[in-house]
Amino acid sequence: MRAEAITDVQTKSTTTDVVTAADRAVERQVIDSLRSARPGDTVLGEEYGEAAAPGPGAVRWILDPIDGTVNYLYGLPQYAVSLAAEVDGVVRAGVVINAATGDEWTATLGGGAWRDGRRLRCSERTELAQSLVGTGFGYDAKRRAHQGAVLAQLITQVRDIRRFGAAALDLCAVGEGLLDAYFEKGLNPWDHAAGGLIAAEAGAIVAGLAGAPPGLDMVVAAPSAVFTPLHDLLVELDAAGGA
Repeated sequence: MRAEAITDVQTKSTTTDVVTAADRAVERQVIDSLRSARPGDTVLGEEYGEAAAPGPGAVRWILDPIDGTVNYLYGLPQYAVSLAAEVDGVVRAGVVINAATGDEWTATLGGGAWRDGRRLRCSERTELAQSLVGTGFGYDAKRRAHQGAVLAQLITQVRDIRRFGAAALDLCAVGEGLLDAYFEKGLNPWDHAAGGLIAAEAGAIVAGLAGAPPGLDMVVAAPSAVFTPLHDLLVELDAAGGA
C-alpha cells in the first residue's frame, strides 16, 4: 500500500518525524493477528502504545510496524517490521524483516541469530580505528546538534561512519558483520528489542553506557574487542548528553 500510504502522512514529535497510514495499518494488522493467536498476551506498539501492563510470566510483544519511515516515504529500500517477544523484561525472541527486500533476521535467547538458514556471527574486528560504525540521529534539532558534535570528534577515530536510517536493520547489520559497531541515543524499545537480540545472539555486546541496559540514553552494539574502546570514547564525548 506504499503508493496510497505516502499520500496520508502526518507528523509526531517534530515536523521531520513522520508517520504514514501504513505505519498504523501494519500495527493494527499485527496486533489483530497476535490477539487472535495469543489472546492473553499484550502488545507494546510504536503507534498505538500498550493496551495493558503484562503480568508476571506473560508475553509482551514489542512492535515497530515500520522502522525507517522516512526511508519508506522516499522509497529508499531500508525499512523494516520489527517484532520481539519479551517475558518479565527479557527479550526471548525477535524477528526483523526488511519489507522492501524480503530479507529476514531471527533470533531466540540462547538459540543464536539466523538469516536464511545461516547462523550469524558478528564482526571479528579488534581495533576501533579499523571499524565501520553505524549510527542514527534524533528528530529534535537540539539533539541533532549534539549528536553532530559527537560525530565530528568520533569520525576521525574510526574507519568510517554509516547512517542507514533504520535502527533495527542497523543492529541486524552488526549481527551479520556488515557493520563492525553501532551506537545511537534516543531509541525506544520497539527500535532495538528484536534487533538487539539478533546482534547479541550473533556475539555482539549490546548495552548502554556505564553499565546501564540499552535504552533511551544510549544503545551500543559491537564485538567485545571494539565495544570497550567505543564505549569509553562515547562516555568521553558525552554522547548520551544533550537534549
